[in-house]
Amino acid sequence: MQSGNQTSVSHFILVGLHHPPQLGVPLFLAFLVIYLLTVSGNGLIILTVLVDIRLHRPMYWFLCHLSFLDMTISSAIVPKMLAGFLLDSRVISFGGCVIQLFSFHFLGCTECFLYTLMAYDRFLAICKPLHYATIMTRSICNCLALGTWVGGTIHSLFQTSFLFRLPFCGPNRVDYFFCDIPAILSLVCADTTINELVTFVDIGFLALTCFMLILTSYGYIVAAILRIRSADGRRNAFSTCAAHLTVVIVYYVPCTFIYLRPGSQEPLDGVVAVFYTVITPLLNPIIYTLRNKEMKAALRRLGGLKEVQPC
Repeated sequence: MQSGNQTSVSHFILVGLHHPPQLGVPLFLAFLVIYLLTVSGNGLIILTVLVDIRLHRPMYWFLCHLSFLDMTISSAIVPKMLAGFLLDSRVISFGGCVIQLFSFHFLGCTECFLYTLMAYDRFLAICKPLHYATIMTRSICNCLALGTWVGGTIHSLFQTSFLFRLPFCGPNRVDYFFCDIPAILSLVCADTTINELVTFVDIGFLALTCFMLILTSYGYIVAAILRIRSADGRRNAFSTCAAHLTVVIVYYVPCTFIYLRPGSQEPLDGVVAVFYTVITPLLNPIIYTLRNKEMKAALRRLGGLKEVQPC
């Protein structure tokens, strides 16, 4: 098998989302608004957590990481999509495609690990409240957060190098709106069976393991919440956990549809991919602010410049 550095392809053409030409400008405006709201909403969450000392707790520290990941995932995909809508600029260099694919899987895998870590944090806070402060110390919290980024880096390096070691010798039209593994594999001039199987097993194993750990954590959490005698206590605990579970479901369902069907590409894939690359990063700040009383109170304090203490 030839190595990736013997490829004759210098660039790829991103076909993008299929749409009538007259919808180019409306789609550009719609996705531009979504992108600006995503960046501003997640940026506002980060700012609020940083300046409000009441939120200097592990749960909100992890939420800052999630907001940063949502901003960067969206920024890795949407600007090129916008250029395609308005300027019909669909060409991406070979190196640019490699960077985009690496960035997307690095950030996406890190987010997958982060959701699991957030579930573990809620498990400790609700099921082991007396030991929470001694277990989830600042140093442990930082190490766990760093571990999610290191894990995402290792995963993405493996997937990216394993894909781009293959030869590309002709077709360069990517029937997708960004460089992703299933779309790029279809352009390889070699047998991709092993790559498809490895992608299925690798991403499937990670996703399934993280999802099962999350479900296990929330199984214990629900049991603990049901033992709370105070109705307000149960309501507050369920509200916080419901926000996290909603985000997890919104994240995992589209990813499962895309990556756990080896060797398949359907027209619906593009629509599903738009959901978890564009819509989900917008939904996260909405879900976490609307369902979290502490975050809403902190936002009001930030807007009124009241009760906000320096870090």
